[in-house]
Amino acid sequence: MSEAIPRTPRRRGRLLTLTALAAGAGAAAWALRDLPAAFGRRPDAERDARIRNSPQFADGVFHNAPSTLARGAQEVPRPDRDTVRRMLTEREGRTPVRPVPLVRQLDSPDRPAAAGVELTWYGHASALVEVEGTRVLLDPIWSERCSPSAHVGPKRLHPVPVELEELPTVDVVLISHDHYDHLDMPTVKRLVRSQSAPFAVPLGIGGHLRRWGVPEHRIIELDWDETCTLGELTVTLTSAHHFSGRALTRNTTLWGSWVIAGPTRKVFYTGDSGYFEGYAKIGAEHGPFDASLMQIGAYDAAWADIHMTPEDAVLAHRELDGGLLVPVHWCTFNLGLHPWAEPVERLLAEAKAQGVRVAVPRPGERVDVVDPPELDGWWEGLA
Repeated sequence: MSEAIPRTPRRRGRLLTLTALAAGAGAAAWALRDLPAAFGRRPDAERDARIRNSPQFADGVFHNAPSTLARGAQEVPRPDRDTVRRMLTEREGRTPVRPVPLVRQLDSPDRPAAAGVELTWYGHASALVEVEGTRVLLDPIWSERCSPSAHVGPKRLHPVPVELEELPTVDVVLISHDHYDHLDMPTVKRLVRSQSAPFAVPLGIGGHLRRWGVPEHRIIELDWDETCTLGELTVTLTSAHHFSGRALTRNTTLWGSWVIAGPTRKVFYTGDSGYFEGYAKIGAEHGPFDASLMQIGAYDAAWADIHMTPEDAVLAHRELDGGLLVPVHWCTFNLGLHPWAEPVERLLAEAKAQGVRVAVPRPGERVDVVDPPELDGWWEGLA
């Protein structure tokens, strides 16, 4: 009989290290198990003639329209060393220190959509737009994180006001672009089960939806200035100055803003965009608007070309010939380098100077554009 080899302290330490590494690798694999599906599916421009023939598509990728007004580089900047340093070290004031007040406003299943124009903001850029008896859901994200993984990435700063399955029946879901804070795989999968509405998306994003199980008859892909009519509702994909990408490859899918029109009333949604000539053009062709949902957060000098400042948002709103300005793309995720409440404070200062009407709802609060809630500073003192 052979003798057992004694376990020396060094050998025991090596075994413990290997066990810990194996456990860590297993935990990492579990945390990242959804990554391949969350990345979506890269469109094949060689096979998709609509992508290949798009005026926005050249050299294998989509491009922004030429601009002399955009305030950054024409190509989307990569984070430089100083920007990365600020992201990692300058964290003070970027998250609320007290709970964000929510409004849990549930509709009965048989409540008809508003006969006029009403908006319900759920946080970040997710909103429900009611226009003359129809409902439109914008960039819904109900996950805890805006990330390809459920375990790492920017986490919510407040809960969702209502569950996704508690939303009333919608007529269409609009997506502005494929970044994780606007196109969320788990939310899409839940909407496939809980709603029957089609998804209207910029060119190329249909590939992501198909991979996630959205039926072909529920996918509508549009290029800039293309329109889809659903009963009395018309939605038009309009331009934006941004970029796309869910992994290392950029700009294989298109991005955009949306015009939402009933028979007589209209709402505009920016998606994500830097300030550019397109707003005046959209206003001239589609305005005036009863309301505009304007991106105001996650701005910085390092990416001025792709995200508007609050002052830019007021200027763009005026060029759109907007009525009531409702700010979005703030409050819910820490994606910028500015203090948490700074976007809305700067917005209100500029709006007052320019005589622009603004409503700042709590997440979950419905806004009637004819009779919006008074500004009460609910965000003050939270950060």
